[in-house]
Amino acid sequence: MTNQLDPIEAEEPAGGSVLARLRQRIIRGELPPGTRVTEDALAESLGVSRTPVRLALRSLEQEGLLTKTGKRGLVVRAFSTDDVMCAVEVRGALEGLAARRAAERGPDAALLAALDEAVQRGRVLLAKGHLVPADVAAWGALNSDFHAALVAAAGSPVIADAIARNNHLPFASADSITLDIGALDREYDRLRLAQVHHELVLDALRQREGARVEALMREHAWIGVRYGRLL
Repeated sequence: MTNQLDPIEAEEPAGGSVLARLRQRIIRGELPPGTRVTEDALAESLGVSRTPVRLALRSLEQEGLLTKTGKRGLVVRAFSTDDVMCAVEVRGALEGLAARRAAERGPDAALLAALDEAVQRGRVLLAKGHLVPADVAAWGALNSDFHAALVAAAGSPVIADAIARNNHLPFASADSITLDIGALDREYDRLRLAQVHHELVLDALRQREGARVEALMREHAWIGVRYGRLL
């Protein structure tokens, strides 16, 4: 990957999760495309047991950063900037469609409560005016809950399946976004903007504004790959 993408990248802090550390090695090119990865070798290099490595490899395969070769092997997948940008744009279009359908169908109380709960968690996280390392996982969880609730509310297996397939492309999934623990001041500004998006989406749904909420979700998809250069 190149800096042209400006993804929300994670540093490799001591004690960081195995998943985040391996994802960062791929982003940095320390595990270049075509590299075969094995549980034993990675566990030894990271100083951990095979179990967290196995779970991390499964997640990285689901994210599209690894691909199977042969019967049991995994290699780092080759991907370009254009691949990532297109996948992110597709996710924005699909999530925008899901949000518009939810608005036009009339968002039920359960959806609004789920989104509001995620929004409130975001407010609490950002209220102190800065981020601490523990906030990284907390944001990831609330962000995942927000997006999942919205997609489910569309009531369309077709949209849900299309998003699930697209999520297997590198950096396409909302869950694949990571934060740079070495630059939390910058990341605070980025999450503040993401939080504003979440609140605007919730407001548009309450008003049943289909076109507006669709446009908001399309824009929201770019938080991870473009907004960093504006901060």
